[in-house]
Amino acid sequence: MFKLYGWRRSIGLILTIAIALISPMIFSHNLRAQTPPSQPKTELRGVWLTNIDSDVIYSRKNVIDAVDRLDKLNFNTIYPTVWQGGYTMYPSAVAKRVFGQQIDPSPGLQGRDAIEEIIAASKRKGIAVIPWFEFGFMAPAKSELARLHPDWLARRRDGSTIWKEGKEDRVWLSPFHPQVQQFIQDLILEIVTNYDLDGIQFDDHFGLPVEFGYEPLTVSMYQAEINSLPSNDARETFWVRWRADKINDFMGRLFAAIKARKSKCIVSVSPNPLHFALPAHLQDWFTWERRGYAEEIIVQVYRSDIKRFITELEREEVKLSNANIPTAIGILTGLKNNSISLKQIQEQVAEVRQRKLGGVSFFFYESLANWAKETPVQRDSGLRSLFPTKIQRPSV
Repeated sequence: MFKLYGWRRSIGLILTIAIALISPMIFSHNLRAQTPPSQPKTELRGVWLTNIDSDVIYSRKNVIDAVDRLDKLNFNTIYPTVWQGGYTMYPSAVAKRVFGQQIDPSPGLQGRDAIEEIIAASKRKGIAVIPWFEFGFMAPAKSELARLHPDWLARRRDGSTIWKEGKEDRVWLSPFHPQVQQFIQDLILEIVTNYDLDGIQFDDHFGLPVEFGYEPLTVSMYQAEINSLPSNDARETFWVRWRADKINDFMGRLFAAIKARKSKCIVSVSPNPLHFALPAHLQDWFTWERRGYAEEIIVQVYRSDIKRFITELEREEVKLSNANIPTAIGILTGLKNNSISLKQIQEQVAEVRQRKLGGVSFFFYESLANWAKETPVQRDSGLRSLFPTKIQRPSV
């Protein structure tokens, strides 16, 4: 009896001590579980405005209505296209001089400056405007630019120039050609100088598909520097690196020119993930970030599968960039023939926030409500739940 009582007493004492030690841990864990994650002090909440499958920029009323809506939904940044389809979306003296067209000939843009209207409406709401140089070095094959300057076009080893984008025939301006570089820089500095913008953005078209680069001028440049011909294999490592470095150098000169013209102009880049951007399009945006040529990165992660989406967020170059400059994620909200559910959008935003990245930008404005299975009212309600209050964009 005594021994049994003593054994029970010992067990009871041990349990008492264990509970005393574990209880604070359980209590602390419960507190953490019940405490909502802290809200970021800043967050990029952007959206791209384009002129394809969207009529936003084609009237002043549409512009004002769109900016008012984005303000109510607590967005803080707009990226409107300014160079698309071989034309500028604003009156351009540079474009007029180089290929004879001052502005996109679409009727809705005539007699107006849509970019100035977007900036004016957004400034009244405290929304930043960073014009988006959408087409970069790309142009329609039948554009006046391509017709008037055939010597500017990038070529494959077989001499061909056409690059298919869906059903569309495109060409690429050679980013290695001094006159092309001057034209692009003149366009950019014209935008930066003439508008009260917050920045300028380059995307995945600010590079060159890897199969191009065999135009005579580029080949002669390579021969002069390396004392040999470029590899017949467009993906050969050294040949890829040489071309990517030439684009890196141009980006450095362009960054310096922008800053000399307007020091507070943010240089933003919205590339594809690096493991595709560099080997497939010669765009080494991580080097741009490391060298200080980019002050904001928005990586386009247009993935429906959540595991693939997360994999892109957790790549080392994304983490390193985010530790240095605002690094956000581009999220696809839908296309005309591809509806994206509100649930997927919300889930992806949550994953971005969980990793404390710089924020998100949605591609694109029209699909925030249109073409979705949910009603426009449901979509707006869902977006408000993502952005319940206003917040400042990350400072550069």
